[in-house]
Amino acid sequence: MPFRFCPQCGTKLQPDFRFCPSCGEKLPCLNESEAVNLDSFSSLSPVRSDEVARSCEPTEGKDHVYITTTPITTRPALRKTRNSLRLDREVKFNIKDATPPVVPSINPVRDDQVEDIGVGFHTSPPKQHTVTFKLDTKVEPILSSSTSPVTKSPRLVRGKAKLSSPAMKQVEEGKKLSDKTSGKADGSTVDGSPKALLSPVSSPISRSPLKVTGKSKAKKAKHVSAVEPLQEGEEVTDTTGKKWKLMKLLSQSTTEVIYEVLQTVSRSSFKESNHILKLGAKDGRIFNEQNFLQRAAKPASVDKWIKQNKLDFLGIPSCVGFGPHADSYRFLIFPNMGQSLQSIIEDEDDFLTEKAVLQLACRLLDVLEYIHSNEYVHADINAENIYIKPGQTSQVYLVGYCHAFRYCPGGQHVEYREASRTPHEGTIEFISLDAHKGAAPSRRSDLQSLGYCMLRWHSGTLPWTVLTQPDQVATQKQRYMEDVPALLTHCFGKTKVSSAFQNYLTAVMALQYSEQPDYSALKAGLSAALLQMGGSLEQPLSF
Repeated sequence: MPFRFCPQCGTKLQPDFRFCPSCGEKLPCLNESEAVNLDSFSSLSPVRSDEVARSCEPTEGKDHVYITTTPITTRPALRKTRNSLRLDREVKFNIKDATPPVVPSINPVRDDQVEDIGVGFHTSPPKQHTVTFKLDTKVEPILSSSTSPVTKSPRLVRGKAKLSSPAMKQVEEGKKLSDKTSGKADGSTVDGSPKALLSPVSSPISRSPLKVTGKSKAKKAKHVSAVEPLQEGEEVTDTTGKKWKLMKLLSQSTTEVIYEVLQTVSRSSFKESNHILKLGAKDGRIFNEQNFLQRAAKPASVDKWIKQNKLDFLGIPSCVGFGPHADSYRFLIFPNMGQSLQSIIEDEDDFLTEKAVLQLACRLLDVLEYIHSNEYVHADINAENIYIKPGQTSQVYLVGYCHAFRYCPGGQHVEYREASRTPHEGTIEFISLDAHKGAAPSRRSDLQSLGYCMLRWHSGTLPWTVLTQPDQVATQKQRYMEDVPALLTHCFGKTKVSSAFQNYLTAVMALQYSEQPDYSALKAGLSAALLQMGGSLEQPLSF
C-alpha cells in the first residue's frame, strides 16, 4: 500500500491525508505516480554508497531537484545501520545559481529516528531552511543534467550538521577560492606533473622550496673549493680580539695556506713574536683540527702528561689563537715550530739515516700515546705533518690534525664497519688498510702508518709508491701485512738493517682493531736499537 512521510516531523502518513496528525502541517498534493511503495524495498538490503546509482529528475514547474536512490543489486534483508541510513537518505540541491551543492532540509531528523529509506522529502518554500554538511575534501561535488546519472555524491562527515543562514556566503567564498586556485594552477607544474584542481574546501598543497634549497646547500658543503691565499699585509682578528698581520706566505696547498704573522699592538707598532698562521676554508677540515686542539691539546693537559711520564718534551702543537675571517676563511695561530720534515728531506736530497728514523719514531710514539689516551687518533701521519725546530732538532712536533678522529667517545671504542666513512682518506701512500676500506681509523691505524713512514724515509720506496689507483695500493698493503719479511726485502733488498724495523712492523700489523697497543714495548725496542748505534733521544737528529 503506497504511503508517504510528513516533511515536518517525519511521521508515516496514509496517501489520502491532507494534514499531519502529529504536527498539523498541511501536506502538499501528491500524485499517485510520485508515491513510493515501500513494499518493493522489503527484499532489498542496505547498500554502500558506491553501489547506489543516483539520478536527478526535476519536478515540473518547480526550481528543485529531487534525487532518489535506487539499489543496483538485491540481497537478503539486513538490519540497517546509522551509516547506511545516512548515506541512503535523500539530498536536495538548489540549482538556481549552479553553485556547489547545499543540502536543504526542514528540522533534520536524527539517524535514530529514521526507520526507512527511499522517500522524497517535499517542502513548502516559505518554511525552507538550509543545512550545510561538511564535504570530503578529496571528492569534487558534481551536478549533472536531468538525464545523466550522478556518479557519486559528496560523502557526509560523521557528526552534527551546522546550520547557516543563508549559507550562500560560504558558497560564494568557496567559489572565489576555487577560481583563484584554478587560475594559479593553469600552465604550472610541480615536479613535472600538472597541479590538480582543488575544491573550494581544500587547501593547495605544494612542495616547499626551502627543502630543495637545504638539500642543495648540504650537497655543496661536501665539495669545498680550493683556498685562495690572502694578500700579505692583511690583518685578521682572533676570537680574543688580538690582531695578526700576515707578513710572508710560507707554503700553500689546495686546502690550506701557511703564513708568518706578527701580532699588531697598535696601528704603527707590532709585537715581536714568532708565530705562524694556518688558513683554511671556513667549512673545511680546519674546523676539525680546531676542535681537536680545544679538546685534547690544552697546554695544561700536555704539561701534566709530561710530568706524569717523566718526559723531557712532547711534540703537541699549542694553538694561541683562532677565529673566522671574511665569511669564508678560518685560521689557527701557532708558535713557530720550525721546518717540515718533508722540506728537510727535499733539501738534503737523500734518505734519512736509520739512526734519525729511530729517533723520529720514538718521539712520535710519545705523541701518539698522548693523543690516543685522549680518545683521538691522528689518521694522517706523513713527513709534511712533522715539524722540527731549528737549533733544537731533538724537538719533533706532530701537526696537521685535519683528519683527527675520536675513536673512543666516552670510553666506548667505535665498532669496525667497512664503508662507514669515505674510503682512502688521508695520504694514500701511508694510510692504513682500515682507511682504504672506509672503516673508522683506530690506534693501530696510526702505528701502521708510522711503520710505512719509517720504511719510506730510510729506504726511499714502498711496494706501492709508483701506483696511482687507491684500490691497487690497498691490495699491496693487504698482501704485505701478512708477510713483513717480504715487505722489508722489497724495501731494502740485501741492505742490512737492524731487527727493530721487523719487530715493530710485526707487532703493529698483528694488532686487533680495538686492541690497546703496548707503547712502552714498542718504544723500548726502537730505543734499544738506537742505543746500539750510539744514539739517544736527547741528541740532535742526524740528517
